[in-house]
Amino acid sequence: MLSSSVETFAQPPAYAIAIHGGAGTISRKMLSKAQEQAYRASLERALLLGDSLLSAGHEALDVAIQVVALMEDDSLFNAGKGSVFTFDGGHELDAAVMEGHTLRAGAVAGLKRIKNPVRLAREVMEQSPHVFLYGEGAEQFAWERSFEPIEPSYFDTERRRNQLRNYLKPTGNRSADSLPKGTVGAVVLDSKGNLAVATSTGGMTGKRWNRIGDSPIIGSGTYADNEACAVSCTGHGELFIRKAAAHDLAAKVKYAKMPLIQAAELLVMKELQQFGAEGGLVAIDRNGHIAMPFNSEGMYRGYKYPSKPPVTAIYADEPASARP
Repeated sequence: MLSSSVETFAQPPAYAIAIHGGAGTISRKMLSKAQEQAYRASLERALLLGDSLLSAGHEALDVAIQVVALMEDDSLFNAGKGSVFTFDGGHELDAAVMEGHTLRAGAVAGLKRIKNPVRLAREVMEQSPHVFLYGEGAEQFAWERSFEPIEPSYFDTERRRNQLRNYLKPTGNRSADSLPKGTVGAVVLDSKGNLAVATSTGGMTGKRWNRIGDSPIIGSGTYADNEACAVSCTGHGELFIRKAAAHDLAAKVKYAKMPLIQAAELLVMKELQQFGAEGGLVAIDRNGHIAMPFNSEGMYRGYKYPSKPPVTAIYADEPASARP
């Protein structure tokens, strides 16, 4: 498969943002023209929100969280509204955030009644002594922090219910349907030169036994370090966990001194692919370089630099390059 990475450039931009909306079997045959336009419009809305916040001087973490919350509210994606169904017909949502200049992080998993898990992840980071909270305990913390519970049915969509029905059929294609197409993430460089990341997901269709994937695990699906990069992953979570994919990329940049794009393509296009891990990532470094490689058929993705139009892409054969 081809990948999409943004060109290098000499002068760092004032700020930048890149996002993804999940990777997987995404082809032109699979999407109607209207569906494709809807995804591109949604990605563009998220990028324009991020750009407006960054241009107003907001910090990277604020921007990453607000952009991901917007995508959580969009039923097109597998995060928040529109999350996939578990085997038992419910929803279990996960999210994580991290800021690069302090290495502070927060994560939540197994949520059933929180509208925007990414906002609770930040609350864990800032208002608790912990990094990762799960299930009923995470929701109890949310109620103590004045979060409002919502009905679990809020997350339901007929499209995701149909995916579960197909998954449960004896002849259902479980390997394809269970891949987490739609996980969302944002990586941000702000005007102070700080990096941040936020990732949110509904997990895998038909998941059981309180399964948790890579998205909320710091170092696997989500990581940020000003001395390296900010990265948000999407793909086959179990394998991304085993490869500690997000931290692996940061280590390549920080310790091996590899350029971000080279390091990201090595990780995704060779190491993860050889390991059998399908998916991709978006990443950004302090100089504003952006990498968006993936080894699946497609990945919903986009980026935005100051005073430049947002760039969105879906398929593997689409270029996604620009100079700030």
